Amino acid sequence: MIELPEGIVLAGQCRAALSGKTVKEVLPPSAPHKFCWFRGDPADYHAALAERTVEGAESFGIYVELSFSGGVRLCVNDGVNLRLLAPGKPAPARYQLLIRFTDASALVFTVAMYGGIICHRGDYDNEYYRKSRQSLSPLDPAYGRACFERIFEGEKPGLSAKALLASGQRIPGLGNGVLQDILWTAGVHPKRRIGTLGEPEHAALFAAVRTVLAEMAAQGGRETERDLFGNPGGYRGTLSKNTLGSGCPRCGGPIVKEIYLGGAVYFCPVCQPLK
Repeated sequence: MIELPEGIVLAGQCRAALSGKTVKEVLPPSAPHKFCWFRGDPADYHAALAERTVEGAESFGIYVELSFSGGVRLCVNDGVNLRLLAPGKPAPARYQLLIRFTDASALVFTVAMYGGIICHRGDYDNEYYRKSRQSLSPLDPAYGRACFERIFEGEKPGLSAKALLASGQRIPGLGNGVLQDILWTAGVHPKRRIGTLGEPEHAALFAAVRTVLAEMAAQGGRETERDLFGNPGGYRGTLSKNTLGSGCPRCGGPIVKEIYLGGAVYFCPVCQPLK
């Protein structure tokens, strides 16, 4: 799943590898996927994109967006996988969209669970898209403590730390995948009620959000995710399914896994006490 670090990596790779390429043809889905959403008929994407040149790419929140000549944009959200195929390399049998370029390379879009592939001209009016585009990234130098504290405003004190940070896109691009190491770094239990958090925890969470996300992005994303060329990221999660049996690197105690709010959470009961 594309979360903030992977979005940054993918957008940078797309800018470097795709800018200047011209679209030869766009192929609609080779097989239907009921949880892949398009704006309009994907069969019309060829007419919208053919003969246009890739001018750039950017990421914001849970989105990566390509810009083409003539003001056309193509954005994907967190459930879409992008792969660049070298000239002559065959495309997979199943895909949700495929763009062939005039240099014989191709960009393949696939969806495992769910995802959106949206072609538009700057008029895409979707709540999550607007929130992601209009938000200030926590990695932006202008994102200070005051920006972080706004996510607490109006929230009930019984809301959990996981619910605050990883649901509702209060910080677009921060989801359950990157949450585990953020909470562990800050020493906050996923189920900890935000009303019990004092100034030290607020400061620790703010610092952890910025430092952990920056480290993930700098290392090419998480090891559980793949980049534009199919390579796994270099960031090895401290708390994940891959480290479940290895013990907490801080205290040596066992790492615990629980299902909470629709997804797995990993934590150290010693370093992240539930108060």
